[in-house]
Amino acid sequence: METLPLSIANGWASGISAYAVVLIAGILGRVGYADTPDALQRTDVMVFVGILLAVEFVADKIPYVDSVWDSIHTVIRPTIAAIIGYLIAGDAATLDQAVGASSSGITALLSHLAKGGLRLAVNTSPEPVTNIGTSLAEDGAVVGMTLLAWQLPWVAASLALTLLVLGLGLAVFLLSRIRRGLARLRQRRSI
Repeated sequence: METLPLSIANGWASGISAYAVVLIAGILGRVGYADTPDALQRTDVMVFVGILLAVEFVADKIPYVDSVWDSIHTVIRPTIAAIIGYLIAGDAATLDQAVGASSSGITALLSHLAKGGLRLAVNTSPEPVTNIGTSLAEDGAVVGMTLLAWQLPWVAASLALTLLVLGLGLAVFLLSRIRRGLARLRQRRSI
């Protein structure tokens, strides 16, 4: 198992939906599609994250509720990602493997911050279609990235890092544009 790329790809996906990553990894291991950690294949774990994933799926489609959900998960998603990274590393034989496993939590935090920033920008749109479309695109990206990670980890890690840089850049750009727009609006109201 290649610890570093698996940790990066699963970390990126966990920053968007850690529950989906755990459930998908558990299912992949159960059906023999991938050699995922046994702890993720446990029935109680899969049922628990399945319920949380269902709640998240609905909450993530509702403007502003998604931002509250994301703020609550600022600690939860990176923590789950770090646990996944630890489970992937197992008995890390080298320092490189241990570093690779710990990178999962950091990658998750960064992708979570990018997602949160983008969703705040999307929430400024007065209609719900953009929010629902964005959420569905994120769901698809998490599924695709998690599946790809367990089959082609280096490809998935490269894609995850690219998406991470693009997501952070786009979030900064959109939030700065919104901030400027709000400043102009305040300036007009004060005239």
